[in-house]
Amino acid sequence: MNETMAARVEVSAARPTPAQHVLDLRRTPVEDVLSRVEGALCTALQREDTVRKRRSIGARTDRGTWVRIEARRPEKIDGQGWNGTECAALLEGIAKPDWYAAVSWRDAERAVMWRADETSLVSAAPVKPGGVLTIEPALSENWWASLDASLTALAAVSTTRVSTPDTEPMTQQRLTETIERAFPGRADTHVDEWTTAHADLNWANLTAPECFLLDWEDWGRAPRGLDAANLWVNSLAVPGLARRVREQRSADLNSRSGRLAALFYCAQMVMAIDESDPLFAPVEREAANLLEDLAK
Repeated sequence: MNETMAARVEVSAARPTPAQHVLDLRRTPVEDVLSRVEGALCTALQREDTVRKRRSIGARTDRGTWVRIEARRPEKIDGQGWNGTECAALLEGIAKPDWYAAVSWRDAERAVMWRADETSLVSAAPVKPGGVLTIEPALSENWWASLDASLTALAAVSTTRVSTPDTEPMTQQRLTETIERAFPGRADTHVDEWTTAHADLNWANLTAPECFLLDWEDWGRAPRGLDAANLWVNSLAVPGLARRVREQRSADLNSRSGRLAALFYCAQMVMAIDESDPLFAPVEREAANLLEDLAK
């Protein structure tokens, strides 16, 4: 068994079982939560068309807006809180929904905190709502220009927020430990540039044909290139798309911090997927290239 495979086994053994997760909102009945949100925001949710994910539910309202409802364990709400969508309302020059209102409360019975944010409704659909992207999407030059301008404007924002990919703060320690678990002793992981990132930029959180960046709960400071790296790694099953992401954000992805951010996502991927996944082979290949490049 090679080092990467051994690390994958170790991490898989330590990963929480489904029973340990806060809630799986794809399966958990929460009609009382939906009713409370409707009462607090004075609107009706179109419940027949809800979009359910593991820790969030999204729905249109009767006044033509969108409501996203999220559950988090109380220990995940630390320091900066979890009002990322609300705080993002002040960001300028970025293609994102407008924020209108929010409600949050503690649910002692379920041992979670609930938060619902009401935003403008984006009619464009996610590029890939879920799963691995394996077919190149039709994205216009205007789409790429909007994404590029949004990420450039975001990177220049000054904030005290710390990004929280997968609800965990993105720190030097986290990046180092993740890379070390997958590729022990293979790279100097010191990050030399930090900027502001969306921190959950994948094809499910980007829309087309109009480009909007969705789900702003995790944004904050991060290694330079984190967003571009996430998008690039999640595009590797479509070589032409991966090349375009790299070309579009070459300054970020060619920086030392950008290469480390890409290695971070490769490390996460190789420890979480198996050889049958269409991303597995290209991710392992690109991880090897990044390790060789960083060693120069």
